[in-house]
Amino acid sequence: MYIHELAAVGAAACWAFSSIISANPSRTLGALRFSAVRMLLVLGMLGVWVLASGGWRTLAAADLLPALLSGLIGIFLGDAMLFATMNRMGPRRTGILFAMNAPMAVVLGWLFLGERLSTQNGVGILLCVGGVLLAIVFGKRRSQIHQWESITGSPWVGIALGLGAALAQAAGALIVRPVMQGGADPATVSCLRVLAGVVCLNALRYLLQRRRQQPRTTLTPVLLGQVALSGFVAMALGMTLLLFGLSGGKVGIITTLSAMAPVLLLPLLWLRTGEVPATGAWAGALLVVLGCGLIFNA
Repeated sequence: MYIHELAAVGAAACWAFSSIISANPSRTLGALRFSAVRMLLVLGMLGVWVLASGGWRTLAAADLLPALLSGLIGIFLGDAMLFATMNRMGPRRTGILFAMNAPMAVVLGWLFLGERLSTQNGVGILLCVGGVLLAIVFGKRRSQIHQWESITGSPWVGIALGLGAALAQAAGALIVRPVMQGGADPATVSCLRVLAGVVCLNALRYLLQRRRQQPRTTLTPVLLGQVALSGFVAMALGMTLLLFGLSGGKVGIITTLSAMAPVLLLPLLWLRTGEVPATGAWAGALLVVLGCGLIFNA
């Protein structure tokens, strides 16, 4: 059975569903505060599970540094940029930009791990890039008025943040792969990665708050519940599924399958907003999947 590949697809489904849950609370609280609260809640969830399951016993001392470094890059930098992108570009555009982590992972594997990069890989990467451009430029009809289809601020800043989030995710996966291949418990590694993200993100929030005092939105029970559900689905469940996939599959293949989130997101957006996604959105997402398929079968 392709259990590791199925885990990667499950991670994609988790991230697509989490994008729908996260869009409104992220805009309400702001990217940094939303990420900080979410990570803290997820850290508590994972910590209880790791202590109860004894998964921490599978971790060697040599695994600590790469797991924490992976969290610093993939969780702290990646999550902060991801939700800053969502606040600017909406969940659909953010999802398609974040899907670039798949070809980025392949290129990083070629550069740093000596993995083969074939002509088919190259064509797949170009299709992914073309799909992203198509989905961003032609992914919205004039009749679509939902706030998630609007762009706040410069679109180029949003695109740069989205690509930065994708690169951070790809680099984080690359760094932690040897730990997962060594047999470490996925939930324990996830817990360490989130711990690094919590420490760094709250340190950054503290420094920014000292420099500028701003009124804060009240964290109501409803907002807290949305943040908690988003964190559980995306980080506690989705990230653990991804790490389990990495424990037995190639980083490029597993990350590629997890990049199906933009396609899974479109029908969810249709159900949530009542607006049929534009033809360009479907075509762009399918091009990304086709590109990922070429990478997968290279």
